[in-house]
Amino acid sequence: MLHSVTPCTSAFATHLLLTSMKFCSDCGQPVSLAVPADDNRLRHVCDHCGTIHYQNPKMVIGSIPLWLEGEQPQLLLCRRAIEPRRGYWTLPAGFMENDETTEEAAARETLEEAGARIALQGLFTLLNVPHVQQVHMFYRAQLLDLSFAPGIESLDVRLFTEDEIPWDDIAFPTVSHTLKLFFNDLAGHLQGRPFGFHSMDIRRRLQPE
Repeated sequence: MLHSVTPCTSAFATHLLLTSMKFCSDCGQPVSLAVPADDNRLRHVCDHCGTIHYQNPKMVIGSIPLWLEGEQPQLLLCRRAIEPRRGYWTLPAGFMENDETTEEAAARETLEEAGARIALQGLFTLLNVPHVQQVHMFYRAQLLDLSFAPGIESLDVRLFTEDEIPWDDIAFPTVSHTLKLFFNDLAGHLQGRPFGFHSMDIRRRLQPE
C-alpha cells in the first residue's frame, strides 16, 4: 500500500537528497524527500513501493577510564588513527551496536580502541549533538590494570594527569566538556562527595582544519 506524501522541492531538500539516501533498501528504486501523511518531517520515501525510511540519531558510547594508584589521578586517552580528527586525542568511544547495552558498548569500545579492561561505575555525561544527529554517552570507569595498547583505530594510548591533558588537541567538544566536568567532580569525590550526572546540548560545529 502506497502512502500519501507531500513532495518537497526546496533547495534544502535537494541538498539532503544529494548527500544522503538515494535508493530504497527494500526494492532498490530511487527515493525522494517528502513529508508523509500524518507526519511533520522530511523522510526518504520510495517512489516505487512507498516505503518510508526513517532515520534516527546514532548513539556514541564511551568510557572515562581512571587510574588512581599513582601519585595523581590519571585518565586514559586515545590518539585517533582515523578521520574525522585523525591525530587528535579522545576518550575511547564509538557507535553502539545492535544487540548490546550501553554498558556493553562502553566496555567493548574501550577494549577495541585502547586494549584496556575496565569496571564501569555509572553514567556520567549525556550530550546531545543535534547538528550531527548523535547522542554521546560516557561512563565513569576504573582501569583494572595497566595492560593497554592502541587498537587499529588508535595511533597511541596514554595516561594523563589533569595538568598533562592536551586540551588544544582534544578531538571533539563532547570529550572536552566531559573531561572538564570529570576533573571538577573528581576533586570533590576525593573529598568524599559523590560524582554528579551531567546532561547538555552541544550545537557548536568544529572549525575546518
